[in-house]
Order: sequence, then structure tokens, then C-alpha cells
Amino acid sequence: MALGIEGDIERLMKEATVPMIKHLDGICHVYIDAKADLEKAVAVAFNAKCHRYGTCNTMETLLVDRAIAASVLPLLVPLYLEQQVELRADPTALSILQADGYPYLAAADEQDWATEYLAPILAIKIVDGIDAAIEHINTWSSHHTDAIVTEDYTDALRFLREVDSASVMVNASTRFADGFEYGLGAEIGISNDKLHARGPVGLEGLTSLKYIVFGNGQVRV
Repeated sequence: MALGIEGDIERLMKEATVPMIKHLDGICHVYIDAKADLEKAVAVAFNAKCHRYGTCNTMETLLVDRAIAASVLPLLVPLYLEQQVELRADPTALSILQADGYPYLAAADEQDWATEYLAPILAIKIVDGIDAAIEHINTWSSHHTDAIVTEDYTDALRFLREVDSASVMVNASTRFADGFEYGLGAEIGISNDKLHARGPVGLEGLTSLKYIVFGNGQVRV
């Protein structure tokens, strides 16, 4: 019986007797740190979700530091509203967004943190600092691509070091995690495994890699 691509990959993962280069889900995160530049944060968080919905490097969960949430979410709401993006928000984010009368709003549950929507739907969680952000990502991420927006060099380096994903970015959209964008030529696929290849895989992708991207608010167009 045909299972579809996700079912096929899951079956191969369970039954394969040889190593595989594969990824199943792209549950990618952007974390807006308390020390983020608001202009960069808005640009990155919008592009990471709305540039294209049906790709594995699209942001599916937005994490926002509690200290900056009331400032950054009202800036993002009108942009998501224009694109009719449905927000699945935790209680704190709900209280901020409901005050603005956002029409595409629902309460998030645990399943939302584990869902690759591939659609104009975004989960939002307010976190108490970088410790909670890293813990959430390493628990729920598919280890594909995760980004931090911050002007704090120490937080940026810690995020790069402790987030266990194939691509980890600073001040740049997750949409850059792509074989062509990384200069690998024709992309074979994007692996979130550690062995044999990790990250966007080109013809020379025969080693375990961790991509680190430093940006300054760039977005993909």
C-alpha cells in the first residue's frame, strides 16, 4: 500500500539495513532573544515563515524571549495578518495577541510544537531566556535548521554551540538552509542525521557537517 513520502521515509528508517541519508521533517525555529534588534527580528521572523510555506527550511515555531515579547509581537502581527497566517499561541502570546484583536488566532497545544505545517500556520511560544529556548529546540526540533536573532555575541555563540541542528544561524532567515544557497551545486537532499552526511548534501557531502551562519538581518528574496 502506498504510504506517501513521509510514510515511505518512516518505513525505510525502521527497515533499512544500510546507512541512509535522509530527513523526515523540517520543524525549524527562530528564537528572538531579549537583546535582539527589533528591525532584524521582524524581518527574519517574517521571511522565515512567509517566503515559502511548503519547504523544509520554513520556520514552524517562533520562540520569543518574555522580556521582548510585548514589543516584537505587535510589530509582526500586521505582517502575518496580511498573509492570513494562522497563529497557534501559548497563553502568554495569546494574551498579547488577543489585545490586538488578531483574527487568525488559536491556542497552541503540545502537538503544535511537533508539527511541520507546510502551510500558513505558525506556532508561537514565549520563553524565559536562552536556556528555555535551547531546551525547547533540542526537545522539539527535527534538527534541520534553527536561528537566533540577537545582538549579544555571547548568546549567539552559545546558541551555535548548544543547538544540535544541521544548520544553525545568527540573524538570518532559516530559508537560507539550502544546497544552492550554500554553494553546493545540485542538492541531493538535506540530512538532519549526523552520519554519514549532515545538512544540505551535494556531491561532496561525505562528512558530518554543522553549518554556522552569521548574518546582520539578511532575508532571502
